[in-house]
Amino acid sequence: MTLGVGGSTPEQALARLQNMMAGAQPITEAEYQTRIDRAQALMREQDIAALFLAAGSNLQYFTGVQWHPSERMVGAILPASGALEYLAPAFEEGTVRDFQVVPGVINTWQEHESPYALLLDCLKRLGILPNDGAQPKVGLCSSLPFFMFEGIRQLTSGYRFVDAGGITTACRQCKSSAEIALMQRAKDMTLEVHKAAASILHEGISTTEVAEFIHQAHRRVGAPGSTFCIVLFGAASAFPHGVKHAQLLKDGDMVLIDTGCKVHSYLSDITRSYVFGTPSARQRDFWSKEKAAQQAAFEAAILGAPCSSVDAAARLSLQAVGLGPGYSLPGLPHRTGHGIGLDIHEGPYLVGGDDTPLAEGMCFSNEPMICVPGEFGIRLEDHFYMTANGPRWFTQPSHSVDDPFGLGV
Repeated sequence: MTLGVGGSTPEQALARLQNMMAGAQPITEAEYQTRIDRAQALMREQDIAALFLAAGSNLQYFTGVQWHPSERMVGAILPASGALEYLAPAFEEGTVRDFQVVPGVINTWQEHESPYALLLDCLKRLGILPNDGAQPKVGLCSSLPFFMFEGIRQLTSGYRFVDAGGITTACRQCKSSAEIALMQRAKDMTLEVHKAAASILHEGISTTEVAEFIHQAHRRVGAPGSTFCIVLFGAASAFPHGVKHAQLLKDGDMVLIDTGCKVHSYLSDITRSYVFGTPSARQRDFWSKEKAAQQAAFEAAILGAPCSSVDAAARLSLQAVGLGPGYSLPGLPHRTGHGIGLDIHEGPYLVGGDDTPLAEGMCFSNEPMICVPGEFGIRLEDHFYMTANGPRWFTQPSHSVDDPFGLGV
């Protein structure tokens, strides 16, 4: 039997877990102000007069306001100079104020009024006005729904609206030490949950039972729960994001579990693949190829190199042992990795065509999954961040196919 797999009841496994939130500090108001200052400097360089930060992760990144996007427009107006202001339905004013970390005027609209007209009125009041035919450039959040953009556009031809992503992505892609510390804590917590989940496996257990345990285990270590959870057994593990039906565990099945949690809104995302029982020679061979591809990607992460080079290194490793080429199966059907922070997937990406230079503070998943249709899939996913001395793992990769968690080391 694979070391660390099976042998515990859910109750025993949960009892071994401890709350791990002690000392985890949320982002401070001073850091939010530093982010705003950085965005405003970039705006002035690019001649962007203002940004509208829509509900979602961009609003939270710059202001601390956590707001789920909906059909009602909520956000913040950030001028190139001066204090930011908020925009929200009048009946939500108190809630927005309660969420505020960065203070600011809250401009409100009643249900029968147009939030789009209010946004334009605010821009004019802030001195951002069309002048002698010139159109001030206003950045709109990349995640702003199209119907909201249309609502704004139909009310004016005096502004040049552009994608705010050139500012927001530039600010968000290199993480601060505080952000990295929160992600480190989240990943440490999820790795302990992975170990606990492996320990409760037994023949006949269902994927839904394991997923429910993982939700409980994340709460046990101090998270609100799992932000997502994929549990796959056997042939279903060859589908990167799962299948619609539950599976029952059988001896010799490949097990793939991909899950994560949040610590003060910063995310973890870790995948472990191992065999329930004794790995076959074929499973052992492919597991080793996966581990080698993950290591090749890590070693290719060199400061200043394009993100695409990391993806290329993983594919070359797989192609050298007869997999692929490219996206062909058996092989790697998707990119090697993604950025992570407040969003589970954010730029830049470790994929062909993304030539963003690797820079200190960037954080990525490293998951060059091997899919063998009809048999199994193997994804070993750990994350790394770029330091002045190169890449550093958040969590140590799986040790071996027989001891995935390094319990016997």
